[in-house]
Amino acid sequence: MPDHAHLSGHTTPHGTPRHRTALVIGGASGIGAACAERLATEGTTVVVADLDEDGAARVATRITATGGAALPRRLDVTDPDAVARVVEEATAMRGGLRIAVNSAGIMGALRPLAELPPTDFEAVMRVNLYGVFHSMRYQLAAMADKGGVIVNLASIAAHSGFRGHAAYAAAKQGVLALTRTAAREYADRGIRVLSVSPGIVETPLITALPPGTTDGLVASVPLRRTARPAEVAAFVAFLVSDDASYLTGSDHIVDGGYLAK
Repeated sequence: MPDHAHLSGHTTPHGTPRHRTALVIGGASGIGAACAERLATEGTTVVVADLDEDGAARVATRITATGGAALPRRLDVTDPDAVARVVEEATAMRGGLRIAVNSAGIMGALRPLAELPPTDFEAVMRVNLYGVFHSMRYQLAAMADKGGVIVNLASIAAHSGFRGHAAYAAAKQGVLALTRTAAREYADRGIRVLSVSPGIVETPLITALPPGTTDGLVASVPLRRTARPAEVAAFVAFLVSDDASYLTGSDHIVDGGYLAK
């Protein structure tokens, strides 16, 4: 797809042009893909970045096929230089970088802590925590004094203990800390920073688990079902909108009532 294909302007349902660019990291599938597609329907130019280059291209093609504006980019979030290049490119696009959604993540090996190899722990931290750090570091610099919103994807695993999830939960707890800290540090630079903690969502991370792994969890959800990625994306779209202009530094749980027990 040509770099500047389908970059024509859009309007919101209220007729207001949306000259802004969003960078969705981890946008090739699951929640990230749903966020990219939802933001595009609202007239935002979306850079769909993911290690899965083919998946990012498929999402961008779906967006442009319906008249939206999207560019796919391969991105390894564990490579700070690669993150810097993608953020720089997004910043140079129409309206500048105003929205970032950091959704890239891996589950890693699900083992009791004492049986978890350090290499497996480190692999999860490099993607799920350090990847968010690298992304925010460049996103914040790009948005400073121009304004913007960053939404980080955390998890209910950061709020409740789950067997076998030591690395994943530790990384997501770190994401909450990065979110709160950056929100206080950059509020006076016009940047809002938030996190969303989804529960059990129908994403490749969940569907790839062994059969029956999540049965007990779903049974504990008051709504008695998993979430659809589009439901999480709808809430992310609200958070980055002007309607949420007084929200920053907060984590928002989207779990069908699981943590209400």
